[in-house]
Amino acid sequence: MSKNGAGAIYYTDFRADPFILQTCRDQINRSFDGEIICVSLNKPLDFGTKNLVLENEERSYETMCKQILMGLKALSTDYVFFLENDVLYHKTHFDFSPLRDDVYYYNINNYRWLYYQNFLITYENLTSLSMLCCDRELATKHYQYHLDHIDKFMQFEVKSKEPKWARRLGYEPGTKPRRRGGLTDEEHVKVRSELPNIDIRHKRTFSAPKVTIESFRCPPPDFTQITIDEVPGWDLREMFNLPRTEK
Repeated sequence: MSKNGAGAIYYTDFRADPFILQTCRDQINRSFDGEIICVSLNKPLDFGTKNLVLENEERSYETMCKQILMGLKALSTDYVFFLENDVLYHKTHFDFSPLRDDVYYYNINNYRWLYYQNFLITYENLTSLSMLCCDRELATKHYQYHLDHIDKFMQFEVKSKEPKWARRLGYEPGTKPRRRGGLTDEEHVKVRSELPNIDIRHKRTFSAPKVTIESFRCPPPDFTQITIDEVPGWDLREMFNLPRTEK
């Protein structure tokens, strides 16, 4: 069966520092040359192959799901990379192609960087929505199903940016089965790109930064911290005009 390659959806609420957002978009342009559907919140953005605007909405988990679904429906490719507005994606991230159409694939070769501190952290099972690649139709069905069920959960809780029920369901499709409170029993697989992506954590990130071992309720046993100068494949000091340390 012929397949129509991989495209990407990029969704943004413009809440990070404009310099961070622009730097991340520039990196996407250097690393990925496929179709990109950009879905921006409440105002247009000249980025990607096509820009869609989700209007008259406030920043929230439900809004993010709506943006994702808009992008998935507009994309013409068979596979999709999820691109978040405050992540630096290395070119090797896009070398991956899904092996199955019924599985979600997460690149776990990524670091969290508390902008603009001198350290980054990672651990083996760092699974993030921003690192997802999968069959577009699979993701479309998931988010349509997800949104169809959101009203049932929202009636029991005050609306907030990151509601408790959203955390219970899990943000990453395929990672939380029904027996653990998830909505579906879909599968996921962890993969590793040759070089890492950088998830920039800042004051306006959607979820908690979680860049110290103390911020984990159950600390990962393989929690790893490195300095900004040790990140393979990146020169973050040059990209963000940060001073070099004296040797």
